Amino acid sequence: MSSFDVVSKVDVQEVDNAVNQTKAELKNRYDFKGSKCEITWDKKEEIVVLGDSESRLKALVDMLEARLVKRGVALKSLDFKPVEDISGDMKKQLIVVTQGIPTDKAKAIVKMIKGLKLKVQAQVQDDQVRVSGKKLDDLQAVIQDLKSRDFDVALQFINMRS
Repeated sequence: MSSFDVVSKVDVQEVDNAVNQTKAELKNRYDFKGSKCEITWDKKEEIVVLGDSESRLKALVDMLEARLVKRGVALKSLDFKPVEDISGDMKKQLIVVTQGIPTDKAKAIVKMIKGLKLKVQAQVQDDQVRVSGKKLDDLQAVIQDLKSRDFDVALQFINMRS
């Protein structure tokens, strides 16, 4: 019996590198000289972006997104919270780095796989989906179909066993 896992994982080291590169660019950019803009990350799941104006906050978030994309981190794995007003004219945006597939999305993936009418079984295991079947071709067809659909989650396919 062959199987593989459908997961949604983010390489935390790559996020850390992207945040550090954004901090370095923030120090060197002329349009941010003398501003109170900053970016912090708790090395687990939350990135906090502070800006002294809406436009600078947006520019800082754009810089971060560009760094994340260059480092191979899918933007679908980021949950952008609404911009908040904090003391004075400062703006704050919280960005949550999500790990794992939410239960409702995992159930939708399982339902979609069962709708393919292939001889495979799919089951939710914690924050991932295990797909198993006798034929490798069926499993590869499932992977191709999952890649063509949008579940609003960055999906990776790991642990292919035959």
